[in-house]
Amino acid sequence: MRHAIGIFDSGVGGLTVYKSIREAFPHEDLIYFGDTARVPYGPKSADTIIDYSVQNARFLLQLGVKILVVACNTSSAVAIPSLKRLTNIPIIGVIEPGSKVALSTTKNKKIGVIGTEGTVKSQAYLKAIKAREPEAEIFSAACPLFVPIAEEGWQDKPIAESIVREYLSPLMENEIDTLVLGCTHYPLLKDVIQKVVGESVTLVDSADAIALYLNNLIEANDDTSIGTDTFYVSDNEEKFATIAENILGKPLENLKRVSLFESWFIE
Repeated sequence: MRHAIGIFDSGVGGLTVYKSIREAFPHEDLIYFGDTARVPYGPKSADTIIDYSVQNARFLLQLGVKILVVACNTSSAVAIPSLKRLTNIPIIGVIEPGSKVALSTTKNKKIGVIGTEGTVKSQAYLKAIKAREPEAEIFSAACPLFVPIAEEGWQDKPIAESIVREYLSPLMENEIDTLVLGCTHYPLLKDVIQKVVGESVTLVDSADAIALYLNNLIEANDDTSIGTDTFYVSDNEEKFATIAENILGKPLENLKRVSLFESWFIE
């Protein structure tokens, strides 16, 4: 029996992580769960985020996944220790891989981090980066309006640039040369973010960092079959499918809505 890689996020943003993993590992089976009934996680308390993350993980573990990818930065920031108590399979959050890439990228050790309120408040990126490089300077900003802009598909509208400039101008005063996109929605705004910060600042996409990190866990093989894709959401599958098509550039197949408290009976 071939086991899948499980991926969960608070909603649709984690599809940027799914996309990077799918491109890097075309022969792997992938199962994605988006907790669209309870998104966003960013403003919620740490206890609630942990509760939701544990429920999401249990659902995917029930489906027999071999690796669990926590695509949500907010969950990665506060819930990883609790998730690791559930299982012995590898559990990969986005904080460590993103922090590692940021440090390998920066020249002046001045790193900006943008994310949800929950991610920024947790100081997870600051702690992870400082643990590797104590001399690094970290400048963080919560950008809560980025998620609705991305989900509405407004990244090319003038309002997007105005909001991005409002959030990021204070960060740029610190002469950062690297900016971590600490939310899986933010890569959808990559073009306008790059325009605002300028070409001298390198953007770190946690989705790409995760795919790179997985190379250490997935053994190369001669399998030529094409991996399967299964998508689950906890609410509003129609809206999820619409946004997913914009992110992935193709219609979504094999999408199902589940209630987490009924999902234990899925075969």
